[in-house]
Amino acid sequence: MQILGIETSCDETGIALFDNKSNKFIFESLYSQAEKHNLFGGVVPELAARDHVNKLLPLIDEELKAKKINLEDIDVIAYTEGPGLRGPLMVGTAFSKALAFSLGIPTIPIHHMEAHLIMAKYESDNLLYPFMTLLVSGGHTLLAKVNSPNNYEIIGESIDDAVGEAFDKTAKLLGFNYPGGPEIEKNALKGNSSSIEFPRPMINSLDLNFSFSGLKTAVLYEVKRLKIEKKFNNQTKYDIALAFQDAAIDCLVKKSIKAMRREDCNQLVLSGGVAANKALREKFKGEINEKNIYYPDLSRCTDNGAMIAFAASEKLNFRNDHLIEVKPRWSLEDINNG
Repeated sequence: MQILGIETSCDETGIALFDNKSNKFIFESLYSQAEKHNLFGGVVPELAARDHVNKLLPLIDEELKAKKINLEDIDVIAYTEGPGLRGPLMVGTAFSKALAFSLGIPTIPIHHMEAHLIMAKYESDNLLYPFMTLLVSGGHTLLAKVNSPNNYEIIGESIDDAVGEAFDKTAKLLGFNYPGGPEIEKNALKGNSSSIEFPRPMINSLDLNFSFSGLKTAVLYEVKRLKIEKKFNNQTKYDIALAFQDAAIDCLVKKSIKAMRREDCNQLVLSGGVAANKALREKFKGEINEKNIYYPDLSRCTDNGAMIAFAASEKLNFRNDHLIEVKPRWSLEDINNG
C-alpha cells in the first residue's frame, strides 16, 4: 500500500510517499517558509496558508514525475488534521480531500503531535510500546506515555510558553534570525558558561509540568541591564544564548528522567524540532543509557510529510467521507482509541 503523507500544520509544506509493504519511502520533499517569516520574527498564518496553496501541487507533481509514478498508484492520502494554525490546516485538508475524491481513494487524518511521537519507530526496531516521549517544538512541550498508535497519556506539559517558542523569542531579543532554535544553538557554542546563570523554572516541582515564560523574562531583564551598562555586544549575546540553552535543557532533562521513573518506562524518544538540538541530545546521553534513547533522523525532527505517512501506516484508520474539518486545538488524549 502506498500512502501519500501531507503536512501543513504551520509554515512548512511537507510531502512523502510511503510504501508500507517494503517499509520504505519512495520520495520525500519539504519546502520551508522560514526565510519569508524571518522578516516578521515569527509565523504569519495568512502568509503560511497562501504558500501552502502555491507549493503543495507543484511539490507533488515534481516528485511524481521524477520517480515516474502515476497519481493512480497512490492508495490512500494521510494529512494533518490538527493541531496547528487553522489556515494552513484547512489548505492541507481541503487539498487532500479533493485529491482523494478525484482518485476515489480514502484518507487518513493524523494528529500532528502523534506523528512526531511515533516517527522514531520507523528507524528503531528495538523501540517497543509503551515508551516515554519528550515532544519539544515551537508550539508544544509535553511528556507523553505512548501505549500504542492510538493511546497516549500526557504526563506533563508546559503551563505557558512552549520551549521552542522560548527559543524563538530569546533569539529575537538577541537580534538573531528566525527560527530561533538553530540560531541559539549555533551562537551558544561561542558562549562563556561561567558568565551568566538563569533560573530553572519548576525544575524541582513535584509535578512533571514545565514553565518557560519566567526564563524568557529573565533573558529580557538581562538584555535590558546589559544595554543600560553598554555591555550588550556579540560576546554577551553568545553568553546569554548559552545560559538560556543550559537552563532550558536542564529543565527538560530532569523532568523527563523523573517521568520515566514514575511511569516505569526505560525507553525515551526525543521528538519535535527542538529535539534536533545537539546539546540536548548530549545532556540526555550523560543521564540515560544511550541504547535507551531514540530520535528520528535530524532531517525528520522538524515538521515533515514522512512522519504523517508513517503514522498513517501504523494506524490505517481509513475515512471515505469528504468532510473538510480541522482541529487547531486537539489533545493527544482525545484521539479515538477505537
